[in-house]
Amino acid sequence: MNNNLPKNLDQKQSEQNDSVLKDDVAVWAIVPAAGLGRRMGSNLPKQYLTIHNKTILEHTLSRLLSIKSIAAIMVVLDKDDQYFAKLPCADNDRIMTAVGGKERCDSVLSALFALQNKIKANDRVLVHDAARCCVLPSRVEELITSLKNDKVGGLLGVPVSDTLKQVDAHHKVTQTLDRNIVWAAQTPQLFPYDLLKQNLEKSLAANQLITDEASAIEYSGLQPKMVMGHHDNIKITHPNDIFIASAIMNYQDLIIE
Repeated sequence: MNNNLPKNLDQKQSEQNDSVLKDDVAVWAIVPAAGLGRRMGSNLPKQYLTIHNKTILEHTLSRLLSIKSIAAIMVVLDKDDQYFAKLPCADNDRIMTAVGGKERCDSVLSALFALQNKIKANDRVLVHDAARCCVLPSRVEELITSLKNDKVGGLLGVPVSDTLKQVDAHHKVTQTLDRNIVWAAQTPQLFPYDLLKQNLEKSLAANQLITDEASAIEYSGLQPKMVMGHHDNIKITHPNDIFIASAIMNYQDLIIE
């Protein structure tokens, strides 16, 4: 799979793989890929749309598979998924699959239950969006390294550069927010297995709005750590994002981070 990476990213990664997680704490990845991607306006789920002759999901998994400290990747699929088994990466011995739920948080929890006989309570779970196919492997390594001894965990993110406006139900501006204290959350997000599982269950039982794993941790009063990500790490959501991601990949292939 490493051959699918831009050559400079692959070279950068090989220099870092041996320095991460020297202790007995393992890292397991979860990639929720059960969504239908309705905002893309396509009959094909967005994770199976192609960029540079490979599906978005293949690009994402290729970058995660390049990180040797990740023990295995649990890909969470829709119960009626007809596409994943046809991908070459489906036969990789570090990839497992689970059936997803109605919402992203349900899919992540399903994967956590599927892992429970393989994983230790204090192992780390790294959850990454299937649609963030431009993530730099070195940023993922930095997240793992930064949080390997953190009892709560955290996530990648970037400070916002735009002026932020809060609006009411009629789209009228109610106030301007201080952008100096606001970051845009990204994935991966990394937390201890037991902590994430317990807090997802607790949040869902209380009917809390869970938009990412960090929000479930926050609901319990804990404070995840924000680790500097990269603006290249976009989430493909709308049709134009395909062209942006393609341009980012071309750019990444030309530079050394």
